[in-house]
Amino acid sequence: MTAESLDQASEDPKKTIEAPASTSWPIALAFGITLLFAGLVTSQAVSLLGAVIAISGAVGWFRDVLPHERHEPVPVLAEVAGVTTTRREVGQMKIAAEARRAWLPLETYPISAGVKGGLAGSVAMAALAMLYGIVSGNGIWYPINLLAAGFFPAAATSSTAEIAAFHLRVFLIAVPIHLITSTLVGLLYGAMLPMLPRRPVLLGGFIAPILWSGLIYSILGIVNPVLNQRIDWLWFVASQVGFGIVAGIVVSWQGRIRTLQPMPLAFRVGLEASGLRDENRGGDERR
Repeated sequence: MTAESLDQASEDPKKTIEAPASTSWPIALAFGITLLFAGLVTSQAVSLLGAVIAISGAVGWFRDVLPHERHEPVPVLAEVAGVTTTRREVGQMKIAAEARRAWLPLETYPISAGVKGGLAGSVAMAALAMLYGIVSGNGIWYPINLLAAGFFPAAATSSTAEIAAFHLRVFLIAVPIHLITSTLVGLLYGAMLPMLPRRPVLLGGFIAPILWSGLIYSILGIVNPVLNQRIDWLWFVASQVGFGIVAGIVVSWQGRIRTLQPMPLAFRVGLEASGLRDENRGGDERR
């Protein structure tokens, strides 16, 4: 379609349809949020720039959809394609109920199970972290301040005595970070543990904590070398394993809910088509 035909179509309402206008503001919002978190391990200026871009992206995006969604005319062809067929009867789609593309769990845990497991695991991890502070002689506030230093690198450059002291502002930052992170990991456990139903504690208590501890160990020396030197990795892994064991046990104790995996694929995707039937039940019964 040439430029002239596009202009004619936009002038004639019968040859256009109103479609949601394209916008680049969501990409700007995502980029701003990325810079906002990247500044936590680099510089405050990066976080400030990310905040400005994120706010601009959010405002621009809202203005595109509120109070009325912005639309643009899209030209359409006046020709209607004719649909013809040489078939005299509707073809039947055979469904094999026993066929599986992948073996997925037939039952899973509800979201509440992951939340309970994450919160219980957070208590176990905090107890082990404070035990480390007592055993090492640095005090119970030392691991809490180190947690906040993971998001504010400048705090890790302070002296050991200053990190071991109680700071209300740091405490108010560390507690939400710990609870939110633990809850998210608990939700991940709720979705992951049904994949290994016979050994939930093995997966949640040992395999997963060791894997993510190794990941953190491999990147922390690059992201925050000062904090990397202050962490006792033996106690760090022990606290992660304690979290995993408690979270895995609490999640596995919760009741499960059935999934749609036993149902045919056409039923799970909500497919509605003429001639669709279940060969196992016979007849023309439609789902």
